[in-house]
Amino acid sequence: MSDILILSEEQLRGRIHLDAALIDVIENAFAALAGDAVVMPPVLSMHLPQVNGEVDVKTAFVPGLPGFAVKISPGFFDNPAKGLPSTSGLMVVLSTETGRVRAVLLDNGYLTDLRTAAAGGVAARHLSRPDASRVTIMGAGVQARLQLRALQIVRPITAATIWARDPAKAVALAQQITRDGLPARAETDPRAAVAGADIIVTTTPATAPILRAEWLQPGQHVTAMGSDQPGKNELDPTALARADLYVADRLAQTRIMGELRVAIDAGVLSPPFAFPELGQIIAGQHPGRSTDAQITIADLTGTGVQDTAIASHALSKFA
Repeated sequence: MSDILILSEEQLRGRIHLDAALIDVIENAFAALAGDAVVMPPVLSMHLPQVNGEVDVKTAFVPGLPGFAVKISPGFFDNPAKGLPSTSGLMVVLSTETGRVRAVLLDNGYLTDLRTAAAGGVAARHLSRPDASRVTIMGAGVQARLQLRALQIVRPITAATIWARDPAKAVALAQQITRDGLPARAETDPRAAVAGADIIVTTTPATAPILRAEWLQPGQHVTAMGSDQPGKNELDPTALARADLYVADRLAQTRIMGELRVAIDAGVLSPPFAFPELGQIIAGQHPGRSTDAQITIADLTGTGVQDTAIASHALSKFA
């Protein structure tokens, strides 16, 4: 067992950060997913309504990387009232040559938070207008802050608006963002919050729409990243029909646990689908945004390639 590297959350936080290099790592992972060589099984997802929780297990084999991650990711959403974070978990990294365990990353959800935010940055880089500067974040948790940071890396963000189901949390986050140097304000009316935004990011575990289709305006980009379980839903189903371009991180996943699932169930959209995946746009297999007036939506449910990519990135920092 002595050859297995075990890294703590503190060690990982000391060397792995949300920066341009990490966004590039996640972008490359999505591009790899557009090919035929990646092996990524369906997500093992366990919904635990009795305790307002969930557990997801994700993995992917990406040729060219020395290892692949198996990630266990719990989300227990009553935890903040207990003084605990909603998310936790760990990653086990196995050798792509022998299958033996190379490392155990006791990140407590930190790497998942970073790779999720980086994916939002990748989506904005390829789907939002290059001059997008005004962002609205719907949600006020850890991911809300990280998504904003990722956007600041890929777009010239000059102002932020925060809306949350708990207005006090929105105010607190807006104040912190302003103290950090970016003008931000809290808004209690969700329609007013998204009016005039160039980029809208939904970052909640909502089970009913928080963003209505009729609120969307030409030129806006929406990244929906909260619906990673079949019971979750952040977007009005008709928003997908109104969008000029809908993009999935993995179409097979968004059909069963993303915003696409809700649109299918509502009868707004029906197969067969010709929607592109984010990796296909990155790889040049499908056009992305083609005009400044388009409304674009990225449906991010979280993929195993992101976990393998960030795990490999993390281990490279300890080589």
